[in-house]
This record gives sequence, structure tokens and C-alpha cells, in this order.
Amino acid sequence: MSLSIAFFGSSLVSAYWNGAATYYRGVLQALAARGHRIVFYEPDAYDRQKHRDIPDPDWARVVVYPATEQGVESALAAARNADLLVKASGVGVFDRLLEERIPALKRPGALAAFWDVDAPATLDRVGADGNDPFRALIPQYDLVLTYGGGPPVVAGYKKFGARICVPIYNGLDPMTHHPAAPDPRFACDLGLVANRLPDRERRIEEYFLGAAAELRDKRFLLAGSGWADKPMPDNVAYLGHLYTADHNAFNASALAVLSVSRDSMASYGYSPATRVFEAAGAAACIITDGWEGISLFFEPGREILVAENGPAVAEQLARLTPADARRIGAAARARALAEHTYAQRVKLVQDVLAGRAQ
Repeated sequence: MSLSIAFFGSSLVSAYWNGAATYYRGVLQALAARGHRIVFYEPDAYDRQKHRDIPDPDWARVVVYPATEQGVESALAAARNADLLVKASGVGVFDRLLEERIPALKRPGALAAFWDVDAPATLDRVGADGNDPFRALIPQYDLVLTYGGGPPVVAGYKKFGARICVPIYNGLDPMTHHPAAPDPRFACDLGLVANRLPDRERRIEEYFLGAAAELRDKRFLLAGSGWADKPMPDNVAYLGHLYTADHNAFNASALAVLSVSRDSMASYGYSPATRVFEAAGAAACIITDGWEGISLFFEPGREILVAENGPAVAEQLARLTPADARRIGAAARARALAEHTYAQRVKLVQDVLAGRAQ
């Protein structure tokens, strides 16, 4: 079964203020490897085209449309004959219009899917507002796929009338994220790559900045957009936006790397971040905040370190030796390669599509 797929998302070619880029690339490249033909539609917005990480890939055609209503309409007209039309959450431009139009746009025999890369936040929003426009649209989609969230997200979407809801978790693309030589620019005891977002800032204050304040003899390194005016302990260095080409070296240069979930994803659980698998691919030692479902992906204590609060991060880091960090990082990489590649993730996508496509 080979499908033509029209995918409306934030951006495939730029990770600038776009944490979903790694996920899109991993999933869609793996689908293309299975013979599907992909056109990715993204708006020219938020200066992303000025901060491209990759050229247009050979496994997908990228259509950049003007961030106007006319631009959206032109993109929809071009996509209408696809076998599978996908609206991802968080496109950032005319999301409501896209969500309304795509289920009705599909031709007979085609499928419309909503692919939620922030399902916990979507469900919280819809649950809090009975008049949320997307609430009535959920049953109109043939299927809902999600970036994560496990049983709580599936139950939440079913509650609002989803016909099918299937989590497609983040994973590892071993051709993109792999061990690299340490780079002196990124040498530190604890590294974190995270954009500054309102529903994660408090947790980063606790898990990262709080640990840095407690361990003044350690070096901490923060990368990501939006932190320039944030007060930080003097042992924290801030890099600004880190292009994806540097992620492997960043992960390979830190004694440990930290993953901090957004509030909603931590509350729902079952939502490993893209950064977790990027770091695992580089054989980095990962310290993660605690959330339900971690053991489905990595074994705590052997393949990943889990900290329930900021002081626990400091405690883990204070006793972590380079030998232990290498052992944990190697175990995480082996587990990711064995069970969590995007090639394995899309087997489930394929099964879902095979059961729904006509």
C-alpha cells in the first residue's frame, strides 16, 4: 500500500521555535522509506525559513505557502487529491481554518487524520471549554495520531468522540542522531536543550537552574531560544538557539543531559520528548524528570536516571562518575536502537493506515 500524503505542519526544514521538527523528520522519512509519497505544507512564518536546519529533503516535497488566508486556501486546493490528509497541531498559522477544512476536503476513499504533537495540552484546553471549536471537529477525523500520552490521551480523545486514537511515540533516527566526538564548546556537567515556554519554565527553574544553584562547582550549559533575559546562576552558560547539526556534539560533550517535560505532558505521562531519543542516539547519559510510563521506554537506573525534583537532579549529578555516565549512555543507545527507532514506530502507523484505508 503506497499512499500520497499531504501533511500540514509547523515546519519540516526548520527547528527554530519548532520542537516538532525532529519528530516530523523521523516519522515522515520512515514513511517515505516504505513507499509513501509525502508533500509537507508549511507556512512562511516565525522567521523559520531564515533559520533552516536542513535543505528540502529528497524523501518529501516541501511546499512553503504564504502565512495568509489566501495562502492556506491555495495549499488546501493543491492537497485535496491526496490519499491521506494530515493536519498537525500547532501549525501556528490559521490552525482553526485548517482543522475545519481538512475533514471535508478529502476525496471519496481518502482519509483525514489529526496528528497531535501536544495532545495533553489539546485535551486540557478542549476539556476546559465546551465551546472550543476543535471539540466538535474531533469525530470528523478518520483517526487521531498523537506524539505520545499513552492510555490517558487515548481515553481523553475517545471521550470527545475520536473514532481511533493511536500514540506514535517519539523515536530515534540513527542516521541523524549518533555518537560524536566531544566538542570543547559544549563541555559541561549538565546540558539542557529547551526553548523557553510558559508551561515548562517553572520546571526548568526547579530541575535545571535550581540544581545549578546548589552545585556551584559544576558547569551547566543551556541551549534554546528565549532565555537571554532570564536570571541564572553564574555557573550556567547560555548558548541561544542550537542548530540541529550541533545536537550530537552537544549531547556527546556533557557528563549528563537533562530532559524536562512540559507541565501537561508530565501530568499525563507516557510522553518521552524528542530530546530523550536524540541524546540516547548519541549515547549520552540522560537525567529526566519523573513521569508515568518511563519504564516502557528506558529502564530507570540502568538506561536513564530519573529525578523527582530539583534537589534529586543535584544529587544524581553530584555522585555521577564519567564511567557510570558512559555505561548508562551506552545502555540507552542500545535500547533505543533495539526498540525505539522511527522505522519501528511507523510499523504501527502502517498498520493503522492499512486498517482504515480503502
